[in-house]
Amino acid sequence: MLSYIIRRILQSALVLLVVGLVAFAMFRYVGDPVDTMLGQERTVEDIERLRENLGLNDPFFVQYWNFLQRAVQGDLGISYRQGRPVVEIIAERLPATLELAAVSGMFALVFGIVLGVFTAIRRDGWAANTIMTLSLIGVSLPTFLIGILLIYLFAVELSWLPSFGRGEVVDLGWWTTGFLTQSGLVALILPSITLGLYQMTLIMRLVRSEMLEVLRQDYIRFARARGLRTKAINFRHALKNTLVPVITVTGLQLGSIIAFAIITETVFQWPGVGLLFINAIQFVDIPVMAAYLMLISVMFVGINLIVDLLYVAIDPRLRS
Repeated sequence: MLSYIIRRILQSALVLLVVGLVAFAMFRYVGDPVDTMLGQERTVEDIERLRENLGLNDPFFVQYWNFLQRAVQGDLGISYRQGRPVVEIIAERLPATLELAAVSGMFALVFGIVLGVFTAIRRDGWAANTIMTLSLIGVSLPTFLIGILLIYLFAVELSWLPSFGRGEVVDLGWWTTGFLTQSGLVALILPSITLGLYQMTLIMRLVRSEMLEVLRQDYIRFARARGLRTKAINFRHALKNTLVPVITVTGLQLGSIIAFAIITETVFQWPGVGLLFINAIQFVDIPVMAAYLMLISVMFVGINLIVDLLYVAIDPRLRS
């Protein structure tokens, strides 16, 4: 067990280094930040002086090594656009993204499992067939189109919900939250559904297929023959034995919620790190882009590491 944990941690660290290297290499082709930082009357001397101050004249691997050294110490550099520490900028935007991801993840997980179990138990009913048919919408339509359709229906036509922004937030000092205000909670509805709908349909279909497979097993037939209640068979025996593959895929989907929140934040102008990244690309703000990708990588790898550990905890065969 301990050797497995150490091996997974080392693999996660290696993945982070590779992701950071690839991302840092891609930034060289985004553009030259000097062009956006200096005006039209810049001189060659001004350009060279700024490039030297920013370390852009250093070799690629030297720049990457310097970035890693500063990142380990909690220093992600200074934003080329705002002239402020990137850590401060990320800290301001991160609560919005994490709250949106948390609500979307809970929406996808709860409704995905509940609907998956329901459509498996009632697989021949009209309600289950209707749900499976409607779930094709969540799988086939792209996220940005779902967001636009929800905005048109609930914000433009019905005027029930806001179409953009985070609403009123409460400043807790080190955290800003919209959970404590009515407008903040209302503003979360459309973007969280948009972000979590795709993951919900995948989880629902996975739970349904695994549940149907488990219900065909011999020990389920034996449990029925013993006279156990149907509810006990479905939830205590069948559902429990579907958790291993469900947890694995669910962990990947929850990680992708954070990684792909960038699309939803752009559609709804949600003031999170995803929208910050889009603006950073426009202004070739390399420190912000590097910090965002490293942050998302750490979250994604961390979630998958937790999923692997849960996988071992559930399946004792993997502990040897």
